Amino acid sequence: MKQEERIITLDSLRGLALLGIFLVNMISFHSPYFYYDPYEWWKEPENLWHYRWIDIFVQGSFYPLFAMMFGFGTAMQRENAIKRGQAFTPVGIRRFSFLLVIGMIHAFLIWPGDILINYAIFGLFLLLFLRLSGKILIIIGSILLLLPNTFLGILLILLATVDPTSAVHWTDIAGIEKSIAAYGSGTFAEITQQRVADWLTGNEPSVWWAQVISIFPHFLIGAGAQKLRIFTRGQARPAAAFITFVTFFAVGVVLKSLPYMIEPNLAYVHVQDSIGGPLLAVSYAALIIGISSMKNGSKLLKPFAAAGRMSLTNYLLQSVIGTLVFYHYGLGLYGQIKLSTGVWIAVAIFVGQMILSEFWLSKFKRGPMEALWRKVTYGFQKEREQRNIKGG
Repeated sequence: MKQEERIITLDSLRGLALLGIFLVNMISFHSPYFYYDPYEWWKEPENLWHYRWIDIFVQGSFYPLFAMMFGFGTAMQRENAIKRGQAFTPVGIRRFSFLLVIGMIHAFLIWPGDILINYAIFGLFLLLFLRLSGKILIIIGSILLLLPNTFLGILLILLATVDPTSAVHWTDIAGIEKSIAAYGSGTFAEITQQRVADWLTGNEPSVWWAQVISIFPHFLIGAGAQKLRIFTRGQARPAAAFITFVTFFAVGVVLKSLPYMIEPNLAYVHVQDSIGGPLLAVSYAALIIGISSMKNGSKLLKPFAAAGRMSLTNYLLQSVIGTLVFYHYGLGLYGQIKLSTGVWIAVAIFVGQMILSEFWLSKFKRGPMEALWRKVTYGFQKEREQRNIKGG
């Protein structure tokens, strides 16, 4: 695979992941998603149908892809730094520390479902593993992903067999009422207070431990994939990629459908997200690789690649637009739309982002947030190097 095609493939994977994440995030932009049982909340046929396909084909299947690309990109940056004769650890610390700051601003002043804080912390942790070989990184990531999740899945299935009533009925009425009151009619201060409460609810210690075995392994696998040169010409055969897509997609869909085929209890929801989700992520990655390896495939993927190349900017912009549409300081539509309407709003916004991204990148080399991130990460170092050259 040529270098240009390889970059388009990587950016297309980021762009596709960005769309999938947005479709899921949109639900919490317009409704108190943190506090209700979705299997009971969306009862109308139209809403129920839309939630089911999002739950099966999207939920839990695109953040693994995005996390893998994050690890992939970090390993690539480390290799580039080594080629320039630079130590990457100080650069990585600056890079992830700045991402942590952006994540805190995003979580507490824009939208509490932020993932950047988690990515920044796991990114700092990833720096400790980057000296390992690609094979070892993939082995560690796979073990960390599969062993605890499989064990926990079996344990939950056994518990469900003993107690079939252990369904996911955990709707928090008080939490729903507070969210609707704050986001639907509250002041900016009241909304900010609710954002903090929502973030704390979604990031309690048990959630962080769950993310260690659900998000961080994909960082390791992505970094290992870069070291093993997964996206080389010999590994990018369309036929093999499409066979991989069909195989993983079929198994993934079956596992993702378990809560609807059997029972929406904790056991099958866990299997759905922790095992079925990553399998679907692999299938989507294989599909993009297969398309990019075809004649004119890169042209088909170019709009997704443009959005993916500006993934940080577009991710933050999605939150800004989403909250302005639904929160009281914007249009105030929180809790007032159907799930299907939210889907179409997300698709329309993302199409606009693809168009805007292509236009921006025709004028500039990077997105605005990417440029700022790079400036903070490398800017001061380059200025020192330039001064040393002039002084020498």
